Amino acid sequence: MKDGAKDEGAARRTGTVARRWAADLAMLVLISLLMGFLGPFGSDRLPAAGRYLYWLICMTGGGLIGIALDEALIRRVPDAWRRTAAVAILITPLVTILVMATEALLFGGRFDLVGFARLIWQVGPICLAVMAVRVLVWRRTPARIETRTVIAPPLPEAEAAFRRRLSAKRREARLIAIEAHDHYLKVHTDAGAELIAMRFGDALAELAQAHGWRVHRSWWVAADAVEGVRWRRGVGEMQLAGGLAAPVSRTYGPRLKEAGWF
Repeated sequence: MKDGAKDEGAARRTGTVARRWAADLAMLVLISLLMGFLGPFGSDRLPAAGRYLYWLICMTGGGLIGIALDEALIRRVPDAWRRTAAVAILITPLVTILVMATEALLFGGRFDLVGFARLIWQVGPICLAVMAVRVLVWRRTPARIETRTVIAPPLPEAEAAFRRRLSAKRREARLIAIEAHDHYLKVHTDAGAELIAMRFGDALAELAQAHGWRVHRSWWVAADAVEGVRWRRGVGEMQLAGGLAAPVSRTYGPRLKEAGWF
């Protein structure tokens, strides 16, 4: 089973690489046809068939050289734009030789240092442009991830000890949040709020198994009462049921991040 899974994974990776190279090749062919149509650098004076063949060899061959080097450097230079600049500089002399050889083969051009010096300043910008187009084609757009936190209903016994401290009116109400005020707690419910004499730490201990989070040094909120979270410049704010807002400190922010709120 393990060997089969490895083989399947390797086959998928091979297929992905093959598709990527095929897409790169198609892109280079399209650029070659465009250059053949435009006929830059005086190539418009050449016969149509020879012009398109010239650009197809130069652009496709030079592009494949650049792509191969880019793939080889991807781990050493992870930043795409820096790698593109480096690749363009490194391949320019080699691609210039390719262009000179193509000119000599198709049109009897000069294959010497004079021709090299003439062409390298034309080849360099084209190499850079082609590699930059490839970066844009494969650029990963930031994924927009929408998360929804599914909250299981609290266990009846999880809040039972704490609820017994509330008045009869709010003992069965929906618990929204607890706010510490010195030696008192302000308990927010959907039936209103009330003050009880209790330390915040003791309340947290009684609610340890309840579905909720401590989000600030003086706030605990019930998970199913959270309607939204805003985070800005290292601090946050929670929108709770009933229009209540609770602060979120930098210390407790990671808990909400793990829960998928931002």
